[in-house]
Amino acid sequence: MVLAVSPGRSPGSPAAFGTFSIVARDAQTGDLGVAVQSKFLAVGAVVPWARAGAGAIATQALANTSFGPRGLELLERGAAAAEVVERLVADDPESEHRQVGVVDALGGSSAHTGSRCYAWAGHRCGPGYACQGNILVGRDTVEAMAEAFLGARGELAERLIAALSAGQAAGGDRRGQQSAALLVVRVGGGYGGFTDRLVDLRVDDHPRPIEELARLYRLHRLYFTRPDPGAALALEGELAAEVRGLLVRLGCLEPGEAGGAWDAAAAEALTRFHHTENLEERLCPPGRLDPGVLEFMRGLVAGAEAQR
Repeated sequence: MVLAVSPGRSPGSPAAFGTFSIVARDAQTGDLGVAVQSKFLAVGAVVPWARAGAGAIATQALANTSFGPRGLELLERGAAAAEVVERLVADDPESEHRQVGVVDALGGSSAHTGSRCYAWAGHRCGPGYACQGNILVGRDTVEAMAEAFLGARGELAERLIAALSAGQAAGGDRRGQQSAALLVVRVGGGYGGFTDRLVDLRVDDHPRPIEELARLYRLHRLYFTRPDPGAALALEGELAAEVRGLLVRLGCLEPGEAGGAWDAAAAEALTRFHHTENLEERLCPPGRLDPGVLEFMRGLVAGAEAQR
C-alpha cells in the first residue's frame, strides 16, 4: 500500500474542484474502471478515462484533461502505471496543482497528488486500485474507499460504487455533493459489442449523486444483462393472475382479457411490454418471467398509482 498526502491549501480558486475517485482493475475479468464524485457539475465529462486492455485514469484537482488520452496511449503502448504518472507529471508545468490516479492492464497502480492541491488532498494505491481525493473532510475518505473496494464482492461496477458510498460516508468532498460518474470497460462490452464501454453512467447534477448512480446502475443491469434461466418464474396460479393484472394496469392488456389461465393474449401482451420498455434481453421462454422484470412492473404500477 502507498499513501501520499499533500499539505494543501484552503480552496479559493474558482478553477479548482474537490473530487474523490477510484480507478481499478478486476483481477478475475480484467475489466477496468473509474468511479468519481464531486461538488462540480458533470464530473463525468472531466475525470474518468479508460480503455479495455490498456488501463484506467482519473485526472482531477485543477484537472489536466489531456492526462486522459495521453495516459491511455502510453498504457496501450505497454507503459506501466508508475511510468505513465511520472511522464504525465514531468511534462506539466502546473503538476503541483494536479491529482491523477492510474491503473494499468496488469493491475499496477500509481498516483500523484500535487503539493498545491487544496486540503485535504492525498491518495492511496495498492494492487489493482488507486484512490485519490482533494478538498476532502480528511484522509478517512480515501482510506474508506480503499477498504470498501477491497472488501466488496460482485462485478467491478458494484465494487466501485461501494467505494464511492464508503468515501461519502467517511466525509467526502467537504463542500458537499453534486455529480458522480461510473465508467467500466471490457473488450466488446459495449452495446451490440461495438465498443468497450460496458458501463458508462453519469449523474450530472443531483443532491445525492452516488445514490442516484447506484439506482441507474441497477437499471443498467436490468436492461443490459441477460437473466439467469434457472431463476425464471413460472407464470401460473397467483403469479399469473398478478402479472395479468399488472399488464392491465400498465395498459398492455384489455381489462376484459384479465383473469383465467395464462394464455396467448397475456403472453403476447407481456412480450409487447418487454419490447416497449427495451427489456428484450430479459425475455424468457413462453410461460416464464424474469424476477427483475416482475419487480420493474410492480414498481411502474406503484409509481403510477402514487401519482394519482
